[in-house]
Amino acid sequence: MKGKTYIDLFAGAGGLSEGFARNGFEPIAHVETDTAACFTLKTRAAYHYLKSIDHYDTYIKYLKGEITRTELYSFVPEKIMESVINLSISEENNYVIHDKIQKNLKNKTVDLIIGGPPCQAYSLVGRARSKNGMSGDPRNFLYVQYAGYLEKYNPKLFVFENVIGLKSAKDGLYLNNMKKLFDKKGYNMKLFTVEANKFGVLQNRRRIIIIGWNKKYDFEIPDLEAINLSSTKYSVQDLLSDLPKLQAGEGQDKFVKYETLTNEYLNNSFIRNGIDILTQHKARPHSEQDKEIYRIAVKKWNDKKERLHYNDLPEKLKTHKNRSSFFDRFKVVAANEPHSQTVVAHIAKDGHYYIHPDLSQNRSLTIREAARLQSFPDDYYFEGVREGVNRTPAFKQIGNAVPPLMAYEISKIILKILCQAKKS
Repeated sequence: MKGKTYIDLFAGAGGLSEGFARNGFEPIAHVETDTAACFTLKTRAAYHYLKSIDHYDTYIKYLKGEITRTELYSFVPEKIMESVINLSISEENNYVIHDKIQKNLKNKTVDLIIGGPPCQAYSLVGRARSKNGMSGDPRNFLYVQYAGYLEKYNPKLFVFENVIGLKSAKDGLYLNNMKKLFDKKGYNMKLFTVEANKFGVLQNRRRIIIIGWNKKYDFEIPDLEAINLSSTKYSVQDLLSDLPKLQAGEGQDKFVKYETLTNEYLNNSFIRNGIDILTQHKARPHSEQDKEIYRIAVKKWNDKKERLHYNDLPEKLKTHKNRSSFFDRFKVVAANEPHSQTVVAHIAKDGHYYIHPDLSQNRSLTIREAARLQSFPDDYYFEGVREGVNRTPAFKQIGNAVPPLMAYEISKIILKILCQAKKS
């Protein structure tokens, strides 16, 4: 029997989708405006297809750099490639998006819509950086488009993920209007504030998850906030221990060997999934000044478990004029803690907030290390617009993503709800 069907809106790199696909859900379409993320989605779609027909070795060839991205895609039916729709969701583009979705949908119905609009307009950081608090930003109203897709495809359920700031944006006005609009379209909703580490992700990441359900169905929605799958037996070190040690500027994009065997956490979280091929483990180059600051920050944390305060640096290392705020602009990823700080899209611009905890390596995190903090499996490859390593798009995709491990646990709950569907 085919899995329950879903459409992923504002899909990003596919972290939310990966969790659902892992649990047997069948994607009808992924809609995403960012071109680099769409290539990532296509590459992952190729992975799922080739694995399903026992041609996983073809995907392995791509990870080894033995075939090009174009060659990889040539092994996959055109229908699957076209299910990744590189368009922004808008009144202007919706008719084209609907036409493409319909070609894939044919006689099927949509069980589920997942995804959440870009978070910048709702996030506390985004509002703080904006001169007018993001007022008037069109992204504030993308939930209206989301509601239109609910009306068009009439799914039984939807899963809407976003930042905590949605609750307070415009003093709660957007959230309240969203609830009214979804109600008008025939959907009830429940909002949960969740923490990724409660779902087994080794990262401190708080988000909201809204589960909405069609009023035609008498669904019982469990409390996501009551879930606690965290364990004190694992630490961030378990995510990093098997990776080759690198200096700043070292490493390579494709096909690196692991340093050691896997461990229990990497197996249980699906990160090490049976292959001995490591990709995108390449460190950024850093200036000598930055490396000196990194050494001080790591030593301070490892010796005293204290964070570096910018004003405590030697005067020769303090080049920022702002000495009255952003004191923690250099931050070590603590290996001995049960979770890291939140991975955000800003990691694409600099690595100062994500310093590797190993003093001997003295660098910021690689793409693969950041992806692991987000619980992406090691065979998940993050593309740029052009083939080949492209650090900024990859980091941005990772920072914006939903952790697949959290999505997987939520998908198990959603599947159970769908399997018990009864019309009221």
